[in-house]
Formats: sequence, C-alpha cells, structure tokens
Amino acid sequence: MRKNIIAGLIILLAASGLGMANTLNVRLNYFFPRAQTTLNGLWGIEFENMTYKRNQFQEAYFGFGYEFFLSPNFGLLFEVDPYSKSRSGSYKGYVGYQLEAGDFAFPSDYQGDFVPGHSLSLTITPIQLSLKIAPLGRRGKFIPYLGGGVSLTLWSVRMRGDLVDFNDPYVYTDPDFGDIPVYPIYPLDAWEGDNFGKVAFGWQAFAGFMVPIANRLTIDVGFKYSAAKGKFTDAFLGFDDMDLGGYHLMMGLNYWF
Repeated sequence: MRKNIIAGLIILLAASGLGMANTLNVRLNYFFPRAQTTLNGLWGIEFENMTYKRNQFQEAYFGFGYEFFLSPNFGLLFEVDPYSKSRSGSYKGYVGYQLEAGDFAFPSDYQGDFVPGHSLSLTITPIQLSLKIAPLGRRGKFIPYLGGGVSLTLWSVRMRGDLVDFNDPYVYTDPDFGDIPVYPIYPLDAWEGDNFGKVAFGWQAFAGFMVPIANRLTIDVGFKYSAAKGKFTDAFLGFDDMDLGGYHLMMGLNYWF
C-alpha cells in the first residue's frame, strides 16, 4: 500500500511541475469492489469455495488529484487512486488430511489434520484523466460538480497457501461410510502482475460538491463509479477477465493555487 501511495504522489508532483494543475486534491476514499462473478471468474470461484466474502474486500485508501482549469465551468482532472487489500480464508466444507500419497481434502464431517486455505491479495491503482464540469462555476458557497473520463489501471493478484484441485477427484474407501470423493491439495503461490503490475484500460464517472472553508481551501465530498477488466495471461491463464471496478465514496480537501 505504501509503495502505491508513493508512486501516486510522484506522478502527481510530476504533473504539477509541468504546470498542469490549478488545484491539489487529497481525499480519503472508501472502495466497494463490484467483484462481478462469472462462471469461470476468479471472484466467483473464490466466493463459492472460500469463507471470505465480497464485503471483506472493502477498504479505505488515500487518493490524490490535480485539476487544470480550462474555463470557469470546465477542468481537466488527473487522479491516482491506490487500493490494496489482502484477505485469508479457508475452504468451506473441507478439512485436510496428510496421507502417504499426499495431502487431500475430505468432507468436514471428518476431524482432519488441518484446515486448507489460502490468502487472496489484490492491488488496483487507476491513473485517471477526466473532464470535470462545475455547472454553477467555482465561486459560490456550494459548488456542485460532475464528470468522467478514461483510466489506465495498474493491477495485480496473488494467492498463497493451499489449492484444492476439484478437477482431479480421488475415491477414498472408508470402512464405515464406503467410497468418498476426496481432492488433492497442492501448495500455492500464484502471482499475476508482480512488481509494478499489469495494465488494464477503463473509465470512470463521478459527481459531488465542494464547500469553501478558507480563502484557498474547500471540502470535497463525492461519489465515483469506476470500471476496468484485467486480462489474465500468466498464473491464472484460462480464467475470465478480472473485474477491477467498483464504487468509491470520497471526502477530502482541495487546495487552490
């Protein structure tokens, strides 16, 4: 998370050095991942099999932005929103046994030697360029705005822990219960988009309002919807595209240059 924040500040400071800004925005955002599920999508498979839920990937983060005024009602807004979240969970309805042939997942009716599980870590850092519209101008005591634009999103996904392979069932003959399907468990460390992450393109739309509280300072409250799809090409090859979009509640401060 710290690395993403530093990268965002460097990018925005570079933009400021080029004379591309009339306001600096620093805000606390709360992100609700849309986490759209599909038949062969990573979100759907994880939520179906693991104990963690969609709302456990909600997270607060600091976002940064610069706005260059084009006219009293229009501006170009450049923003960076670094989100990062990691959750650990266990497989629902299964326990693990260490057998001579390897580790296997048995139904949770058994006691088991351990509980199989893994962590899911996700980073999403959209770099956004938007047209911002202030219909009533920027000189009132209440300044509504809306806008939208395009984004270049840096993202990565990592899973570490145990992988239960449900595509390779075995039959265990129990003296009391007969034949029972069990599944092999393998060690897992799969990472898509290491270092600076992979690149996805998307868009965003937003609305909100500003309230002046000092000569060069305004409170900024808003809502944003973002959309992007990440394509797997390495560790998760064969999965549907990853939904990287969601909903953002925003509250921060604008400093006017």
